[in-house]
Amino acid sequence: MLVERAGSVVSKDEIIAQVWPRSVVEEINLRVHIAALRRAFRDGQDGRCFIVNIPQRGYSFVAPVQQVSEPTPISFESLHKPQHNLPARLTPVTGRDAVVGGLVRQLPVRRFMTLVGPCGIGKTTVALRVAELLLQHYRDGVWLVDLAIIDDPAQVVDHLTRTLELDVGTHLEALGQWHALVVLDNCEHLLERCRTLVETLLASAPRLSILVTSREPLLATGETLLPLPPLVVPPASALCSIDEFMGYSAVQLFVSCARARQQGFALREQDLQAVREICRRLDGLPLAIELAAAQIDALALVGLQAQLDNCFQLLTQGRRTAVPRHQTLKAALDWSYERLSPAEQTVLQCLAVFKSAFTLDAAKGVVSCATLLPASLTRVLESLALKSLLSQEQINGVTRYRLLNTTRGYALEKQKM
Repeated sequence: MLVERAGSVVSKDEIIAQVWPRSVVEEINLRVHIAALRRAFRDGQDGRCFIVNIPQRGYSFVAPVQQVSEPTPISFESLHKPQHNLPARLTPVTGRDAVVGGLVRQLPVRRFMTLVGPCGIGKTTVALRVAELLLQHYRDGVWLVDLAIIDDPAQVVDHLTRTLELDVGTHLEALGQWHALVVLDNCEHLLERCRTLVETLLASAPRLSILVTSREPLLATGETLLPLPPLVVPPASALCSIDEFMGYSAVQLFVSCARARQQGFALREQDLQAVREICRRLDGLPLAIELAAAQIDALALVGLQAQLDNCFQLLTQGRRTAVPRHQTLKAALDWSYERLSPAEQTVLQCLAVFKSAFTLDAAKGVVSCATLLPASLTRVLESLALKSLLSQEQINGVTRYRLLNTTRGYALEKQKM
């Protein structure tokens, strides 16, 4: 398309409309493919730039072009379509451009990256977006392997080969020449088996890239960790302007989900404090915000805010098509809690007394020696942090821990049982 109009500026909207006529596509898709074209031309043309960006207008092919015969019209439907099994995306991905862009750039080079974070943070959403953007990069396709649907480590390899549409009994060595991206989604309950699998795949298939999502790292050789942060909640200083307020990703998601649920929903100045409090109390977790906004028609903003102290009863209207542990926030936390050791469960409940960050010494003050010896508490805290149930930060050389509001509320509920 650019060559046919060489020397002219082709707008971004025109390119997207012709290349992706039936898809929901964002500008980052176009930037990724333009960058790939520039790399391809530089490889063979001594570094000369053939495609330039005209700010605020579009792109232009600036190398000399000579037409030697009548061109054959290109049908974009006839071009090779890479193999994949990615689900169709029905809604935009909110507030993740920087993370997605970084993964798209780094993954083909680093080959093995793991997105880690607590339940509801949106790891699968980000991984799928990255996979969409890399579809054209991998000759043998992009493949989503959802491990949430299996519990037996012995089934992992068979599940992988079936997903990759390989013959039953195929050995992993058969992937040796594959140039593909494999997304191993929801690995936290099969860590040891996934660790072995990834190391085997990376050693036997040098052109394979692997993107893992998990609530804790695999701790495998060559793993690059990328902790996924929550969406950004506006500070109190942003309450003066709706335009400024809408610049924060947590608000953007809440408003988008509320509009999908309640036709005509619009953010008013008198709503800003309530929306900020909802997003803050829900820790900027996309799943929690989505589930809360889904009840806007039944409770309105005032009702949602009033229910925040009872958030697990509030956040029960889940995704019916998801696996059970992804349908509601409580189900997701139940799944993590049930896989903790008795000592980890007890410590998590004890730590719920802290509304803000706390130190190891403070934790020792609330966990009795009868429950756990102080010498063992450090190990348990580190384990809970590794499982994304505690956040960990260094302040002036002192390690401080923090519970998300949603996790703390869950632990308080467990205390009552």
